[in-house]
Amino acid sequence: MPFTFPALFLSAAMLALSSVAAASAADPPPSPVRFNQLGFEPGGTKRAVVPHPATTPLAWRLIDAAGRERTRGVTRVFGRDAASGEHVHQIDFGVFRVPGDGYRLIVGGARSRPFAVREGLYGRLKYDALNFFYQNRAAVPIEARFAGGARWARPAGHPQEVAGCVAGRDAHGNEWPGCPHRLDVTGGWYDAGDHGKYVVNGGISLWTLLNLNERLARAGRASPFADGRARLPEAGNGVDDLLDEARWQTEFMLRMQTPDGTRLRVPVGAERSAPGLRFSEIDAGGMAHHKVADEKWTALPMPPHLDPERRVLFPPTTAATLNLAAVAAQCGRTWRAVDPAFADRCRRAAERAYAAAKRNPTVYAIADFPGSGGYGDDELSDEFYWAAAELYLLTGDRRYERDLRASPHFGADRAAEFAWPAVATLGTISLLTAPSALSAADLARLRAGVVATADARLADRDRVGYMVPYAPRGGGYPWGSNSSVLNGAMLLALAHDLTGNRRYRDAVTDAIDYVLGRNPLDRSYISGHGARPMRNPHHRFWANQLDPKLPLPPPGVLSGGPNSTSMGDPVAAELKGKCAPQTCWVDDARSYTMNEVAINWNAPLVWVATWLDGTG
Repeated sequence: MPFTFPALFLSAAMLALSSVAAASAADPPPSPVRFNQLGFEPGGTKRAVVPHPATTPLAWRLIDAAGRERTRGVTRVFGRDAASGEHVHQIDFGVFRVPGDGYRLIVGGARSRPFAVREGLYGRLKYDALNFFYQNRAAVPIEARFAGGARWARPAGHPQEVAGCVAGRDAHGNEWPGCPHRLDVTGGWYDAGDHGKYVVNGGISLWTLLNLNERLARAGRASPFADGRARLPEAGNGVDDLLDEARWQTEFMLRMQTPDGTRLRVPVGAERSAPGLRFSEIDAGGMAHHKVADEKWTALPMPPHLDPERRVLFPPTTAATLNLAAVAAQCGRTWRAVDPAFADRCRRAAERAYAAAKRNPTVYAIADFPGSGGYGDDELSDEFYWAAAELYLLTGDRRYERDLRASPHFGADRAAEFAWPAVATLGTISLLTAPSALSAADLARLRAGVVATADARLADRDRVGYMVPYAPRGGGYPWGSNSSVLNGAMLLALAHDLTGNRRYRDAVTDAIDYVLGRNPLDRSYISGHGARPMRNPHHRFWANQLDPKLPLPPPGVLSGGPNSTSMGDPVAAELKGKCAPQTCWVDDARSYTMNEVAINWNAPLVWVATWLDGTG
């Protein structure tokens, strides 16, 4: 979840823009029949939802482009749906498998827009979703030939980034002493709508791409990202494009590690920022700085090469250090056969980071300065488990195995939902993906936890009118809800891989169907894909709504999606208390709580689109 608060810098004229007009100016009207706006796979599940007040089933017909009826049936009356605020009917026509274009559903007197039934539905999406990361690279010019056109080209942002630590008085009056060094932290990905680069959010994003690479390799199929298949400047280097993109972020994260012998004064054991923090000197050698970002919030819009603010490092934290340990260990085994020297560099960084985190287990992200998101996390047992798992898989060392087995997350009855502050399940997925010396009983217990969570997602789907396998506790949709849907889809996909049970793949399709239009707003939350795609993300460069000289987003960018629980920006505030959870969303660049984009949201989109495309 990104935490950016740039609305303070919007002019009164910008705030007076009509959100609805900006979002819908180029869109067709909503369809009365909601489904995946890319269409359907011939052999896949095919579901649609119709909001309608009738309490008895409605007759429906499927017609082809020539108007001929191909199949028919009656709706299932779901009834009142709390998530959407609608009374809905459901249609299932999965038995129809004939490829073609121009199909329509006719139900209750309403006609859907035309749709396709075809193979390769997600072939383009996976490449577009991956290109998001290239277009958010820092330090290099973004070139038209790789970005998809001149409109998305831009000069390099922060091309030589050597920064020292934030210092001085924070929002609570505490005096932070800074640090004795400056680090070259050039490169990496911009996190979200702002220009911050965050190790914790970078960690889960990088892990997701590397896990996808491992899964593809273990499946034994040719990689769809083989050298030259994606649009990247590294094309022709003989390395898989997915690894090329991952390395860009890995190199940055390695640069965020402090030199050996570094001594810093930081609050130890303080979980919250407050007045009167007590600072203690620690041996911070091997720890990772939490982030590098602007000293003050920049205006919106603000292309990165025009950023006027000074860049500052934030103190090392245990969470960032464990994120580095985990993904550097993952890098060590991923790159072993590709670039042994780089793999060894990653291994050494991972072991240094893990040792530093064990030495300093309670250094939290509480430096409260403006200009960037906090990404605070006061529960770190999950990070320790994840890092121990990755290091065990890399080294086989019994020290890491002991830590792994001592964790309450090892062999839990259910794999927890994962996000940047809750990463235990990343360790479990890695243990089920990479070879190790774990016993058959251990692996069976880990598999059972994943399948139990997948079964819970199936039950969630059956309780929701729009059949999305996601029903958050309390009913409210959180910030970045679309990433929660797709992270859950990754677990469902893993359950399918582990069991071969088709119902889990159907539920992955249900998840992507929701994101691509089977929702009460009849919106595709992915730019450039679908009849009514997201167009106005909260982003400082893809900001055509705010400055017509700047571009719309390129294809393949995922919006954070509906948010009914953290409606803090001015646009969301207008909806607060007036929208059902799945409808608390507006396609408006000013809304950072509903329409921001982020690396940890696009990463599962790459993973899920690739998985679906490979298991069609």
